[in-house]
Amino acid sequence: MGPFEDGWTRQDVEAVLQEANPRALLYVPIVVAMDPPDAKWAEAICVTLAAHADPNVRGNAILGFGHLARTTRELDRAVVLPLVVRALSDEDEYVRGQAHAAADDLEHYLGWSLPR
Repeated sequence: MGPFEDGWTRQDVEAVLQEANPRALLYVPIVVAMDPPDAKWAEAICVTLAAHADPNVRGNAILGFGHLARTTRELDRAVVLPLVVRALSDEDEYVRGQAHAAADDLEHYLGWSLPR
């Protein structure tokens, strides 16, 4: 597999996940969701990072679901929907904002209905 659109490789993503530095992790959901080599792999990464302690990582993971809705048109509703709904009332304003953006994409591209 070649590099993602922005030059990252799958190995780069895996290395950043292994290192677990929040300043680098916050890019991972965006990188994997904008041009996913494997939709389920990208979704799993966003699911994992949606529970991260750092609000920037968590917010970007939630936003990643919106990007995946647009780029792949497929997400596991039973897994993703509760995460986005929970993020809509996250304690952090950034996470809530990213959740609203993701909810818009989930509604538009997948036809889901989210409580607001």
